[in-house]
Amino acid sequence: MKWTACLASSFAVCVALGISGAWADEGKVQFEHVMNIGSTGTGEGQFKYVEDFAFTKDGQLLATDAVHAWVQVFDKTNGKFISRFGGKGEGDANLDKPEGIAVDPNGNIFIADYNTGFIKKYDASYKWVLTFSEYGSEKGQNIKSEFMDIRDGKLYMPEAGNHRVDVFDLNGKFLFDFGGMGSEPGKMNNPEAAKFSSEGKLYLTDLKNDRVQVFDKDGKFLMSWGKTGSEPGEFKSPAGLAIDKNDNVYVTEIGNDRVQVFDKDGKFLTMWGRKGSNNGEFGNLHGIVVDKDTGLVYVADTANNRIQVFRPVGKLNVTAR
Repeated sequence: MKWTACLASSFAVCVALGISGAWADEGKVQFEHVMNIGSTGTGEGQFKYVEDFAFTKDGQLLATDAVHAWVQVFDKTNGKFISRFGGKGEGDANLDKPEGIAVDPNGNIFIADYNTGFIKKYDASYKWVLTFSEYGSEKGQNIKSEFMDIRDGKLYMPEAGNHRVDVFDLNGKFLFDFGGMGSEPGKMNNPEAAKFSSEGKLYLTDLKNDRVQVFDKDGKFLMSWGKTGSEPGEFKSPAGLAIDKNDNVYVTEIGNDRVQVFDKDGKFLTMWGRKGSNNGEFGNLHGIVVDKDTGLVYVADTANNRIQVFRPVGKLNVTAR
């Protein structure tokens, strides 16, 4: 679809693309803006620093906010506020700076608290159950915990402060870690997000190395792609990461104010976004999640204190393999 075709079709789609005709070829999937969720503030349904997402067992959208310390719950179909939990305080159920979030198959919710080093577990009704880990560099401790995931009864949490991924069981027992500071394959510099594909591969945004790395469930390095830049397939501070039902990989970039999409082997597929505050424009991008049932993409537009939601228009030129 050329830019002239964009002018004749949905303006929302064209704004969401934010890319030139050279990369808006026929057959490429485009992403149309659907709605925004949230606004600036500390009230119900508002944000001060939206970070990351997960879905509850029954399909509601969970969003963490690092400044006002709430985890908020929204109807994923219409963006309506449902509930919130956490909030500032000294109690077991309170949080200080929640960032990473993950949900296990039983509906339990795990929150990584960036400043304290605590990982807090809540049940499906948002009741606090357990706190584990703590701030530090020893085994089982963490500094600057980030966006995490759960696979086969294990919680995988990247921590930017110690440049590694920590692995715990779902009762809080530390199992192992991998990574370490560096730019060599398997090493990390401020890992931001770690998310699993359906094949059990762990994709990781290596923020200050401007690349995506891929590991197996035991922390063995498999592959990587990306380098510093603004061309397709290049990165400036990749942050959030999500994977769709076909194992395509979505990456948000703080430095380039865009979302890029790759197949599971790192082949560039498409991208959209640019700096700004209009629909389809972003600032200080962080987390991202894809609803595998609908294909809707939820993006943490952090500087604009909102969640932007997009739908795919067309079909990605890749199938599950």
